[in-house]
Amino acid sequence: HPVIAADNLSGPSLAPPKGIYLHGGPGCGKTHLMNVFYDSLSSSSSSSSSSPHQQKVHFHKFMLDVHRQMHLAQTVHGIRGSDAVLHHVLTHILQKGRILCFDEFQVTDVADALLLRRLFTGLVDRGAVVVATSNRAPRELYKGGLQRELFVPFVDWLEETLVVVGMWDSEVDYRLVMSGGRGVAGGVSVSGNDSDYDDDDDSNPHGRVHETYFIQRKRNNHQKHHQHDRARQKFDSLFRKLTKDSPIESTVIDVQNRQLFVPHASLECDVAKFSFYDLCGRAKGAADYLAIGERFHTVFVEDVPALTFHETNLARRWITFVDAMYECRVKLVVCAETAPEEMFRVEGEGGREHTDEVFAFERTRSRMEEMRSERYLRKTWVGSITESHG
Repeated sequence: HPVIAADNLSGPSLAPPKGIYLHGGPGCGKTHLMNVFYDSLSSSSSSSSSSPHQQKVHFHKFMLDVHRQMHLAQTVHGIRGSDAVLHHVLTHILQKGRILCFDEFQVTDVADALLLRRLFTGLVDRGAVVVATSNRAPRELYKGGLQRELFVPFVDWLEETLVVVGMWDSEVDYRLVMSGGRGVAGGVSVSGNDSDYDDDDDSNPHGRVHETYFIQRKRNNHQKHHQHDRARQKFDSLFRKLTKDSPIESTVIDVQNRQLFVPHASLECDVAKFSFYDLCGRAKGAADYLAIGERFHTVFVEDVPALTFHETNLARRWITFVDAMYECRVKLVVCAETAPEEMFRVEGEGGREHTDEVFAFERTRSRMEEMRSERYLRKTWVGSITESHG
């Protein structure tokens, strides 16, 4: 396969190399490989030009920006006609770099499905190189979606234009290996300050490592009151520690000319708390969850239930929420009825009808495990690093 490197793009007379589409199961190393490639690109190659060579973005976030730019083209810049609007969007994208690295490439929205072929054909025709990771093989994208027959030509184009590499032979979820497969969640200072944590908690043998996932199972007749409430008490205690006795109040976040209600927040410490149904019980999407991740470095979620196939809308929203928190490197603290692997179980007839949701939730489970790891919790929050658009 052709090697994508900065040297391949140094001469204006050279045709850009083929891009790569990496697909495989959760935790098989797709994103790691893409990150190694992205980090290896020579930053010195951009010194002779005012334009950067590469950009890396979660696919959810990329498509939100595409739709935003289309809206701005028409309402702010007064551009008319689909071709002219698309040209404006393509110019905006390529100004940020023509090596495009997309993490978690997936298609769930009919509007995105119908736009992708024109969008990506335009990018590649203008010299862009696409590198993408996905949990789906190209032929599995948007499977069962509305008007999928209109999406199939994009799949054909993708397979012809990119080098498609499957990584399904890997049987190891390296994110679980990284987190040590602990039965309880662990991590270092969620707020970045080790002094926030007690050193003498007998239930925490890792010293300054603290739990970030608490299981509060439904109480039965044989369970003592204090045993049932212990997880909740630790969850609440951690919230008090990380908010440092600052005022807790409700607030709102502006999201695309709408207001998103946040029931509990420390604006001094950039920490928020929601119930599961605050986040997933009402119609919310990626834009809402990314706005939360860009405003708060730590998010607490309480009363997370075990879900069944009757609650697939709730499961889908939780999947999107976890993706957004991960993208912003938010520290996620959860009080749930079950462990992550038990949170969404679909059996019998329901399992056959909801294979997409089960598949997607397996990725979310893996991601939740990684977010409990010391390595993830050491990462710097990037939600506050916003780009100027327009």
